[in-house]
Amino acid sequence: MELSVKRRPFVVRRKWETAEGVFGFELVPEDGLPLDRTEPGAHVEFILQRAGLPTLTRHYSLCNAPDETDAYVFGVKKETLSRGGSRHLHALQVGGRIVLGSTHNHFPLAREGSSHLLLAGGIGITPLLAMMQKLSLLEKAYELHYFVRGPSHVAFLDRLETARLEGRLHIHAGLDGAQTRKVLEEVLQPPGSDAHAYCCGPGAFMAAVEDIAAHRWPTEHLHFERFQADDSALARPERPFTVVMHKTGMRCDVHVGETIVGAMARAGIDLDTSCEQGVCGTCLTRVLEGTPDHRDAYLSNAERLSNTHILPCVSRSHTPVLVLDR
Repeated sequence: MELSVKRRPFVVRRKWETAEGVFGFELVPEDGLPLDRTEPGAHVEFILQRAGLPTLTRHYSLCNAPDETDAYVFGVKKETLSRGGSRHLHALQVGGRIVLGSTHNHFPLAREGSSHLLLAGGIGITPLLAMMQKLSLLEKAYELHYFVRGPSHVAFLDRLETARLEGRLHIHAGLDGAQTRKVLEEVLQPPGSDAHAYCCGPGAFMAAVEDIAAHRWPTEHLHFERFQADDSALARPERPFTVVMHKTGMRCDVHVGETIVGAMARAGIDLDTSCEQGVCGTCLTRVLEGTPDHRDAYLSNAERLSNTHILPCVSRSHTPVLVLDR
């Protein structure tokens, strides 16, 4: 689902420290007009315009409860190795102005599910907060397991209160990798036929969930929201290859160290992009021939194995020629 909110200016109505290194933000539209309707799991493009520096596009998940319709609510963690996005946002103050782009939802709640398992690691709590609040309103069965480095890293305690009072909240603080995996082994027992699981958090955390659930849960009942592409995938050796545009017959060579998007631009072929990190799905393109070398954080394992689509902003090709539906 995609909602058009093309480059609309917003103002910071409220900013507060909700956990160590994490600020909460309430953003209201500068024009005072109503917000578009969103569903849990949605994220929004932030168009970060910085004086004297290139514009950045980043994506942050909404934390809104169903009845919060006058402002967008976000949680942003200041990353130690920030490339400018979280650092820029943490510098914003109340009254500050920011431009938001489109709203997307590639991580929706499964409507057919009657029970839901929510697994959050660190700042990955943000989209799951919106899910938790919606499930509570609908009186649907759910459990939220929230893994954090320590008690001071628990974000949005006020919003978690409902789940705590309902006995659905489980906070796991200060666990090492082995302890985290042990807990995940316990909570990811083979599910009922209508159960769905949702996971968002750091790469290692999500990889553990994916590994444990692989032979227990149906693939279509597992849902992941990733922040960035897998570093190990991006570090794989590269080789040159050729991309062919099926509809026009145009060809372009993709060099080592060059993205497919970059090679296409060099050949005068435009392709819509946004994050250029393999996360948002804006540049998703159908593959007609060849085998993609998937390096994104958007496609599921099943989608990667099907080799029917590619994120050309980061992914490459295992075969000498890749034919795209363009």
